[in-house]
Amino acid sequence: MPPKRTAPTLNDVAQAAGVSTATVSRCLNSPDQVIGTTREKVMKAVRLLGYSPHFGARALAAKRTNTIGAIIPTMENAIFARGLQAFQEELRSRGYTLLVASSSYRTDIEEEQIRSLVSRGADGLLLIGHVRGPSIYHFLETQDVPALVAWTYDKTKALPSIGFDNRKSMRALAEKVVEMGHRRIAVISAAMAANDRARSRVQGVRDAMTAAGLDAENLPIIETTYGIDQGAQAFDRLMGAPVPPTAVICGNDVLAVGAIKQARVLGLDVPGDVSVTGFDDIELATIVEPALTTVHVPHRDMGARAARMLIDIVERKSTSKAVELNADIRFRESLSPPSAWTEDAAGPVS
Repeated sequence: MPPKRTAPTLNDVAQAAGVSTATVSRCLNSPDQVIGTTREKVMKAVRLLGYSPHFGARALAAKRTNTIGAIIPTMENAIFARGLQAFQEELRSRGYTLLVASSSYRTDIEEEQIRSLVSRGADGLLLIGHVRGPSIYHFLETQDVPALVAWTYDKTKALPSIGFDNRKSMRALAEKVVEMGHRRIAVISAAMAANDRARSRVQGVRDAMTAAGLDAENLPIIETTYGIDQGAQAFDRLMGAPVPPTAVICGNDVLAVGAIKQARVLGLDVPGDVSVTGFDDIELATIVEPALTTVHVPHRDMGARAARMLIDIVERKSTSKAVELNADIRFRESLSPPSAWTEDAAGPVS
């Protein structure tokens, strides 16, 4: 039986490169402090020997793991993908590694994941939204692990945030729907109980309706999980009402694409028979036919800036507060004024 191979050590690299172990350590941890020729010699030895620094020892010495955790509600669609990609790219450029978990929109799972990431040495956390129990905020405070909230903006909360005002952004879109003449409006939303972004978006629709003198209290709302099929099913239920809506405002683009898909199944023209709007402006919004009117979220800018903010907090360079980004409306073909006969119709549109 051949003898077991041992992993190369820092001393092995130093001998191969003809430098001290201290120089090797500086090359790996602070490469800018080592002249180019020496650095190239050391890194060549690292590659040839297959040397990998001991993560635990480095973290113990630095009192930091250079690891950031991010917990997003779902990985099943592209809602968070673009922002998280920019977040990871910016982290990498600053020498940090990203660990990602998904909570499935459940606060109990998110709490488990927060505790798990902290126990694994995460220097900071990116969280989505502000809805979670006080015990987890107390835990983060006692562990001295900073957290930054994204995809929403709320300057009244304890944790700093970077994002947009979901209520204001959806109100702006709903106001345009009302201005076009729609009076029979309905909403397809995510479950609102543990989702402050969804709740704020629905409230934005109600704000616009109230300002226009419409009955916001009886606004038809179907809450569902985020998915194309779920959006289709919710749309089917709304259009089966005795007096169906002429405009369906969806809590995100995935639900809106499902609604447009189901409209086709029902033989309805979008936007001739019913208008459909979304929120997020992910790639699906421009691919679907008709192209989707939606609220554009600055995903990449938000992700990159979130990374910079969180690193600065981790490295004690700042005590960041809430940063508001602009989310604007992208008008496309899925929204138009209601036709006279659909607005006056007493029964289902057909």
